[in-house]
Amino acid sequence: MSTSKMNLDSFFKISARGSSVRQEVIAGLTTFLAMVYSVIVVPNMLSTAGFDAGATFVATCLVAAFGSLLMGFWANLPLGVGCAISLTAFTAFSLVLGQGVSVPVALGAVFLMGLIFTLISVTGVRKWILNNLPFGIAHGTGIGIGLFLLLVAASGTGLIVKNPGAGLPVALGDISSFSVLMSIVGLAAILGLEKKKVPGGILLVIIALSVLGLIFDENVTYQGLFAMPSLNDANGDSLIFAMDIKGALTAAVLPSVLALVMTAIFDATGTIRAIAGQANLLDKRGNIINGGKALTVDSLSSSFSGIVGGAPAAVYIESAAGTAAGGKTGLTASVVGFLFLLMIFLSPLSYLVPVYATAPALMYVGLLMLSNVSKLDFDDFVDALSGLVCAVFIVLSANIVTGIMLGFVCLVIGRVFSGEVKKLNIGTIIICIILVVFYLGGWAI
Repeated sequence: MSTSKMNLDSFFKISARGSSVRQEVIAGLTTFLAMVYSVIVVPNMLSTAGFDAGATFVATCLVAAFGSLLMGFWANLPLGVGCAISLTAFTAFSLVLGQGVSVPVALGAVFLMGLIFTLISVTGVRKWILNNLPFGIAHGTGIGIGLFLLLVAASGTGLIVKNPGAGLPVALGDISSFSVLMSIVGLAAILGLEKKKVPGGILLVIIALSVLGLIFDENVTYQGLFAMPSLNDANGDSLIFAMDIKGALTAAVLPSVLALVMTAIFDATGTIRAIAGQANLLDKRGNIINGGKALTVDSLSSSFSGIVGGAPAAVYIESAAGTAAGGKTGLTASVVGFLFLLMIFLSPLSYLVPVYATAPALMYVGLLMLSNVSKLDFDDFVDALSGLVCAVFIVLSANIVTGIMLGFVCLVIGRVFSGEVKKLNIGTIIICIILVVFYLGGWAI
């Protein structure tokens, strides 16, 4: 082993976690390719609300680079961080377009959300929440996120579409379309390659589908290689430190800031717990290795996002694609971060990875996460079924926090009616009450 590889191995504890430098790099590439769509989706949403598309593209890349590198070098976990799609949608469509706040005030709200979120993480409140997630709900969150990934990936390619008629809300899409066919073939190919344990199988499928798209899909076109980045808007004004914190502290905006915080606490916490469990990065007590640092990274990333002109950040569910490819250390996240830094100058290349190229990887990961069902203890009937309630309603409501809230409600009330009140701890009861008040108060996103 070369000196450089030995240094990497020692710093990231690669061998100790049963991985290799090559495996970590492949996992990082896989996570990056699964996340790279965000540099298109996030700026598109924000530009609809009046943000400058070019400046927010650069900001989105910077946030992903900052958060992922911090996650890699400080927390040493294989979790990619980026501007959260759900929180971006809330910022653009509810805060700016819905409430009519200005872009600077919205950025001030994003910064404050990250600051409050960081204080909650640093003081241990968020870790306390994580440690008080009941066994069934913890695994139910993983199951629900797996189902959610399947739905997001399948709908993104057109395999599953909204049902235009009465009855169920979804229906089968155009099974003969190129996008749907590629996603199905890609999923089948991943299943076969992973069964044979082909190194980098997921990454190979993503690259192969991207090449096929470039050849046969007229929507996938080569648009150049380099583009100089800029954080200035069309008027030449910079988005760096453009945030209006005073404006975000008004009575009209502050409830939205708190809603962002509350949603991020449970959304990101559930995501981190599920992915860490999938990568076997839990200690003997079931806690996340370096969990406290991981919980702080995405909150700091949100404050950084407010500074550079982006949307609230969080650990990406798509990180599970990298852990499925073998990522176990911070080198995976560091590779993601470096690639997003490079992406700042290679923005045209982002259009060469169509959604049907990454969808099979996400569907595969979603299927893997369904294995959490086997971890439920059905001898503890109320706990196991509450976990399934959590899982099912994550996908039915398309909201991780909603599923967690309903899971807690069923667990607490179920324990009461089953005569198992003694199995409840004060932490579980407090979290349940907070979530119910949060929803009944109309603050949920």
